[in-house]
Amino acid sequence: MPQNLPRLGFSVGDLAGIGPEVIYKTLLDERLLKICTPVIYGTATALFDDFPTPADAGHLTFRQLRDAADIAPGRLNAVTCWDEDFVLAPGQPSPATGAAARESLLSAARDLKAGKLDAIVTAPISKENTQADDFRFPGHTEFLTSYFEAPESLMFLVDEGLRIATVTGHIPLKDVAARLTPELLRIKITLLLKSLKQDFGILKPRIAVLGLNPHAGENGLLGREEGDIVTPVIQQFAHDGHLVLGPFPADGYFGTQQFRQFDATLALYHDQGLIPFKLMAFERGVNFTAGLPVVRTSPDHGTAYGIAGQYKADESSFRAAVYLACEVWQQRWENAQPRSAR
Repeated sequence: MPQNLPRLGFSVGDLAGIGPEVIYKTLLDERLLKICTPVIYGTATALFDDFPTPADAGHLTFRQLRDAADIAPGRLNAVTCWDEDFVLAPGQPSPATGAAARESLLSAARDLKAGKLDAIVTAPISKENTQADDFRFPGHTEFLTSYFEAPESLMFLVDEGLRIATVTGHIPLKDVAARLTPELLRIKITLLLKSLKQDFGILKPRIAVLGLNPHAGENGLLGREEGDIVTPVIQQFAHDGHLVLGPFPADGYFGTQQFRQFDATLALYHDQGLIPFKLMAFERGVNFTAGLPVVRTSPDHGTAYGIAGQYKADESSFRAAVYLACEVWQQRWENAQPRSAR
């Protein structure tokens, strides 16, 4: 086992959303310090001292740092990544909260690349409010893929017994069919197989691939993508000895709970995978970015401006994201050890 606990950087997300609240509630459980060293990217006094909490909610004490190289194990750490004084206005996003979200994320990513962190957990951002001249990404996944120079990555939604990845991500639905190519599908299946082995310790993964069209195209009657693209790629993986099956009609596949027969499901577009996932695992689910050289997780929900500042946000998904980051980090650490040391 590694001698040191993983150093987990937390980007705070949009300060007008529920990011600070779910982080706060997660960190109130002192047992977290037994599995990781948390590092918040933001000024702790601005984030939590005036946080709107019930009187009996508990208090957090942070070690405020300028440099993540000074992280203290066994303590709550916070790295200063902006000097402005923020007056939190829950539910009211502004250019200032978008800028703070960007700087928190960029600072955490820089330290992760520099080896000062072992993984990051990202609180929700507003994709619209976070845009800037030097930040033109539709989400965390695309930014981190670019920043860590990965050729491709995979949006991978994870819950106990339920894993769903997507071939295409944050693109308009009208562009999905044009984006879906044999090469892209091969890349995503390869990433999914590798992640299931490397990050989850599954030696011989079983993967189901969904169809694009209703009834998986009905043998060409309702669309040709299955016959022209999806089936030939699946057949090639099967020929190479991999347990990749499909394409399955999405409605019947989830309706009959056929997903329980597989280690993971590959959806072809965002909502095809995320709608059933969030129906079944919204309060526990984790968004994991597979295919990166680093570990990144996040809760599977958004900023939830409508309940921000009301102390109603459920922190379960953020807590699960912390646990999964620790588990994947440990799995990768074990994989890197010589066989004689395992």
